[in-house]
Amino acid sequence: MQQLLFAVVLFEVVVIMALSFKTPIRKLLIMSLDRSKRGRGPVVIQTVSATVIVLLVTSVYNMMGIQKRWIEDGVVNPTDEVIMAKHLLESTLMVRVLELCLLLWLHHYMRELRIRRKNMEVIKKEGALLEGVKARGLDEVKNLMEEITSLRKRQEQLDSELEARSKEIRTEKTSAVALQKQSEGFLIEFNRLLEENQVLRDQLHTVDSKLSRSSSKKNT
Repeated sequence: MQQLLFAVVLFEVVVIMALSFKTPIRKLLIMSLDRSKRGRGPVVIQTVSATVIVLLVTSVYNMMGIQKRWIEDGVVNPTDEVIMAKHLLESTLMVRVLELCLLLWLHHYMRELRIRRKNMEVIKKEGALLEGVKARGLDEVKNLMEEITSLRKRQEQLDSELEARSKEIRTEKTSAVALQKQSEGFLIEFNRLLEENQVLRDQLHTVDSKLSRSSSKKNT
């Protein structure tokens, strides 16, 4: 038991020394600690910590019992002194083991804190970019709305011009129909006058023929 605790304390000293200086060993140790947090590592650390705490409480209880016997008897038993020193050494070593577990957990939480801070910074930067994009998008939407309003006004103007042109075309069509009817009336009247002229010519020709015949009879 004591040898195992001494080995753990020695390992703790090595870890503290390796983490205190920037060396390749420190990077390798940090990578190893990070990997130990994955999978069943946290469960193992919690189990070891709980076991050490139970043993520490038991050792402290035994030391309190020995001290109580000393007070009651008033005499210090050499065997109790050895046992007391043994429990004290074990308690000290177990405290060091708990410090190592605490150190591992602090390393884990500090790493998680750094990762979360980086993630928050990335999220803030993305939020700022999104705000900029949103502002540009609002400006573009505003410009598009103004352009749409201008196009609608232009369309209304073109509709008004088209309506005016349509009225003019309808008026011109009405005038053209009236002129066509008037020209048809003129044509009918012209044909009637031609017929009357032809009738008058025929009558003149008849009269001339009669006059010619009457003149020839008189001469004979």
